[in-house]
This record gives sequence, C-alpha cells and structure tokens, in this order.
Amino acid sequence: MSIKKEDIARVKGMGFLLNRGTEKFSGRVVAPGSVFTAEQVKALAECAERFGNGTVAFTVRLCAEIVGIPYENIEPARAFLRQAGLEFGGTGAKVRPVVACKGTTCVFGNYDTQALARHLHEKYYEGWSNVALPHKFKIAVGGCPNSCAKPSLNDFGIEGHRAPVYDSEKCRGCKVCAVQTSCPVKAVSMEDGKAKIDTNACISCGVCVGKCPFQAVAHESETVYAIYVGGTWGKTTRNGTRLSRMVRADEIDALIEKTMLWFRENAYQKERLGKAIDRLGVDALEKALFGDDLLARKEEILAAPIRTAP
Repeated sequence: MSIKKEDIARVKGMGFLLNRGTEKFSGRVVAPGSVFTAEQVKALAECAERFGNGTVAFTVRLCAEIVGIPYENIEPARAFLRQAGLEFGGTGAKVRPVVACKGTTCVFGNYDTQALARHLHEKYYEGWSNVALPHKFKIAVGGCPNSCAKPSLNDFGIEGHRAPVYDSEKCRGCKVCAVQTSCPVKAVSMEDGKAKIDTNACISCGVCVGKCPFQAVAHESETVYAIYVGGTWGKTTRNGTRLSRMVRADEIDALIEKTMLWFRENAYQKERLGKAIDRLGVDALEKALFGDDLLARKEEILAAPIRTAP
C-alpha cells in the first residue's frame, strides 16, 4: 500500500472510503432531501467516467457513491461536483446525511418528507458539520407508519401520522363503508348503522382520511409526528424509543437539537445514543427533551469535551 494510513483516514473524513484490496476509493455524494436533480445525475455520471471507474452505486441513505476513484483524482472530483452544487461527505462522528422516504409523492405520505429533509439537511447536516459528537447521528424522515425509511432504526426518527377526525352526523351508514374497507388495521366497525372508530386500535396512518364521499372523516386533518430516538441496526440492533407523545411540526427542530445536545453531554466517546439512553434511562431523556435546560446551556455543552468511559 503506497498511500499512507493517515491519508486514508483523512480522506475518509471527507467521504472517500477505501475500496477493499485496491488503492482506489468510493466517494460518497450527499443528496439534499434524498433527491438529485436530472442535471446533478448527469454530473454524477460524468464524474464517474472522468475520475472513477465509470460506475455509480447508491447507499441505503440515498447518497450516491462514485466507485474506483484513484487517490490523485479525489481533489479534481470534489472540484468538479462542487460546480454542480454537490458535495462529497457523510462520514464520521457527526450528523450523517438525512434520509427521507418518498412521502412527498407517495399516496400514503402524510406530509412533504423531502422538504423537511432538505430543511434538516441545511440546519443540521450542514449547520452542525463542525460539531464533534460521541458517535454518528442519523436522522430519518418517514411519511407514514409503513416506515419505509425505518425511522425507528435511526438516532432520531420522524414518522408522520394523521388521525381521522370523525363526524358521526355526516355518516350515512353505507352498506359498503369506504372508511371501513380502507382501514389496514380493522379499527372501523359498523354499529347501529353508523361507523365506529376504535381509537385504541387506530394507528393514525391517515389511509382512511378523505375516503368517505360524505366527508364523515375529514378530508384534511392535522399531521402530527411520532418521534423515535436511539435506534440502531446492524451488529447491535436497538429499536428506537418512541417518545411518549406525538409532536407538531413546529416542535421538531428543537427536539432534534435537544437530542443532540443531550447526546453530546451524556454519551461516552464512541457510544451510540441508544446505549446512552439504556444506561441513563428514558425518563431522564424525556425530561430533558421536553424541558428548556439543554437549549439554555447549548454553548456550554458544545464547548465541553466529549466524555470518556470510566
């Protein structure tokens, strides 16, 4: 190996991962909002042909990887893609690229997931790019309980819900109830000629919303969000802890920031958020997330060194 170990580590921090058994690298390109434009896709293809081996792979987090880049081509590849508004990156103990499902266009999506992901990309992936964390911090934006983006397996997962708003006065007691037949969890039954929604069984997936032609179930209802924290997958899988209440859109930014501040203050070096939650308890985390102390001490927390395990 003619490339020094310190140079391999240095470019890894820039998003270039050594290809096994070679002296070439895969360069990870971040997609804001999990979407590339057509022009950006053309730029990726040209970059792969000019600086890599002519192939592009896509990651689970919907980034692109240009494969087979020689070490001496790394800087030219970075400069080329920067002209297309793209950056290599997405590695290290910091906020990782935000992944979003197709809720923006999917028939099951309860909100514009890609718009939220772009906002979070700018505010946290870019805005916190120089903030060292104890370990990686992954954010996933999911549009509904189908969980295609696996929010419960991320450090901070967002899952959109829409609870049915039912007006029994508008129910005509149809022989074939569109609300009942659309419910994937059989939470709707007919009693005394009226639809009845079992709120304990309902998962607020939003599928039934707008299905009634007489608007017994409101065509538009507020989107609320289930939040998962501390999820991981792989060798040490941990399902994320779901916070005890749904939140509104205007609460999400503060919750992400508080979660990262709590993580930075309480986790040990190289300890994932889920491990810190298990060590310190969900109650302690929730008390901090739904309070104001962390934001009040933000500068102090960010200035402090990351803790080392005893």
